[in-house]
Amino acid sequence: MSAFTGYKYEDLEIGMAHETVHTITENDIQRFAEVSGDFNPLHMSDEFAAKTVFGKRIAHGALTASYISGILGNNLPGPGAIFIGLSMRFKRPVHIGDEVTVRAEVAEKKDRGNRVTLKVECTVDGKRVITGEAEVVAPSRDA
Repeated sequence: MSAFTGYKYEDLEIGMAHETVHTITENDIQRFAEVSGDFNPLHMSDEFAAKTVFGKRIAHGALTASYISGILGNNLPGPGAIFIGLSMRFKRPVHIGDEVTVRAEVAEKKDRGNRVTLKVECTVDGKRVITGEAEVVAPSRDA
């Protein structure tokens, strides 16, 4: 089996999509806090989070959003893609144990600069937790 080399700009079509699934763990939250420096007690403390509107700890929004980057760099377009923009809205909290489905779909192509806009979303139990758009520069066959 050979390594996936990704899609070239010329091979991308509107509507192409890729999904991944991730289960949020305690370890994910701890490691993300260490890497990002975000130790907000809303993510780290059961006692603190219990007194909030959420009633329990929630995952960092940026942790959940980071799975979008995984799709763009590994799958669609894949290796060689340059992530240049992300606009998103956080709709609902994500908790430890939640299974997050992440989807990116090619929505627009701009030949100048090989720019690709993808609709992105993360869902838990079929409900959107993040929605938005990502913009990448896809590698060309000529490069």
